[in-house]
Amino acid sequence: MSGYIETFRKAVSPSELDHLGHMNVQYYFAAIGSAITSFQIRLGLTPTDMREGRRLAFVVVHGENNFKAELKAGDVIKMETGVSEIANKTATFHHRLFKVESDTLSFDTHFKCVLMNLDTRRAVEIPDDIRAKLETYRV
Repeated sequence: MSGYIETFRKAVSPSELDHLGHMNVQYYFAAIGSAITSFQIRLGLTPTDMREGRRLAFVVVHGENNFKAELKAGDVIKMETGVSEIANKTATFHHRLFKVESDTLSFDTHFKCVLMNLDTRRAVEIPDDIRAKLETYRV
């Protein structure tokens, strides 16, 4: 069991600030989008596999978000992702966003996702090979 892995890193741009002077909420979710794509590659769900292979991907059906500390322009941030729950057709991913300089947890979210067949647009059972990889990232 390896737990959390880094799935995203960048510096906050001045263009990502809102009228309050901190990173706008839309950029938190953009970071999660990049993180889950990175994480799915670790599970064997590569972009090529999604387009031409098994045509499976995890999609969000429920999220719970906690904003804990402001992020400002120039802050280097990193996201770590782990798996907090695995069921028949779903997995819950825990994403944690840190300000790198101080190792401050700035945001975290639990995203419950279904494994979706991209042709039928329906939830499907998680195959054994993907389930085994999910287990290695359980937190």
